Amino acid sequence: MAIDKELLEILACPVCKKPLELSRDENFLICRESKLVYKIEDGIPVMLVDEAIPLDEWEKSQKG
Repeated sequence: MAIDKELLEILACPVCKKPLELSRDENFLICRESKLVYKIEDGIPVMLVDEAIPLDEWEKSQKG
């Protein structure tokens, strides 16, 4: 289930408050400023810092 585009426009990283980028597969929200990636589960973004994936780890997992 894809995230609503209007919701994406108002979401911000809970760490730095910058806008988020939607991943190509639309399953993650990426914050390049904080270097964190947030999961989207059933169309709902999981915006918990404790559950965020470090950007470098996420990028490695996407290549394999």
